[in-house]
Amino acid sequence: MNRAYDERYLAQYPFFENLCRHVGLQGILDPLTGVISRSYMIGFAESLIADQVSFSYAILDLDNFKFINDTYGHSVGDLVLMDIAANMADFLRGYGVVGRFGGDEFLIINFRDLEYDDKKSFFVDFYTSGKVLRKKVFFENRSIYVTGTTGCATFPNDANTYDGLFALMDKTLYRGKSKGRNCYIIYLESKHKDTEIRKGGSSGIYVSMHSLIRQFEFVPGLYDKLHSIMPLLKEILRISDLYYTGRQMILRGVLDSSLAEDVSDLDCLTSEDLYYTNNLEKIKDVCPKVYAVLKKRNIETVMVTRIRMEERTYGFLVLAEPRSLRIWQEEECAVMFFLSKMIAAHIRIKGEELL
Repeated sequence: MNRAYDERYLAQYPFFENLCRHVGLQGILDPLTGVISRSYMIGFAESLIADQVSFSYAILDLDNFKFINDTYGHSVGDLVLMDIAANMADFLRGYGVVGRFGGDEFLIINFRDLEYDDKKSFFVDFYTSGKVLRKKVFFENRSIYVTGTTGCATFPNDANTYDGLFALMDKTLYRGKSKGRNCYIIYLESKHKDTEIRKGGSSGIYVSMHSLIRQFEFVPGLYDKLHSIMPLLKEILRISDLYYTGRQMILRGVLDSSLAEDVSDLDCLTSEDLYYTNNLEKIKDVCPKVYAVLKKRNIETVMVTRIRMEERTYGFLVLAEPRSLRIWQEEECAVMFFLSKMIAAHIRIKGEELL
């Protein structure tokens, strides 16, 4: 069994000192990686909260780990896990511990770095020193470049319960994944308090798209089609309305019939089929009319898909929830792209355009 910790190191913490006597070191550590196993790592964090001991809590998810297993085999995947775990344990030695949460995810407890600037310095070193991540793991005559995505929050500054702390940590992890992975996100209330993570529906992307196209096909008229699919869209995307424009570039709502706003500069936003951001300041100078309309409606996050067939654009679909910071997931982007293509095909075949 590979061991990243011995009894002497863990015994400095009363929680583990007691466990070492009753359970033994082998029972505490994860059999593969030698860091602390999931149940005892969580138990340790909960005991720290009960004793009002301050600490930063982080979750690390190795990027594209399934690809490593599928391409090189699980034995190489295990080697990567052992290497990263051992390096993290060494990196935290003296002021923290590491545990395996499951699969390719690890938990980190850091007693030293509690303020934002200190946490940032920690993660800069964690990511750029070549000691833990953004480094090659060698096996046989080959190597794999390993990266990871990390979310971090601190007790009691950010949350005063375990569930609350883990939720913030998990939220920042998914924020990092939405930014493209290979990064760390430190929770800041001013930036992340209202962030929402929407995961794909339990039915799966195929079922969602199949249901949409079936409903869309069997209802005559473009506007009736849009109204008929709204219950499905609200379930799949968790939205209150779907906004759209025709070629006149007037923003309207499928459900909000009173909405009619000039967004004639929306076409300047991007030439791509899909664009999203949760920082409207990025579009303020490029699309001032769009920016003004969204700010007036208390929108902070927007996804725009172009209704296009070949090189002809018939309008845009817009997702924009008031007072909500959404992290758009890949499945949601796929649904919107698919819907925009269905609408574009209908317009091209039937000649019925959005007004």
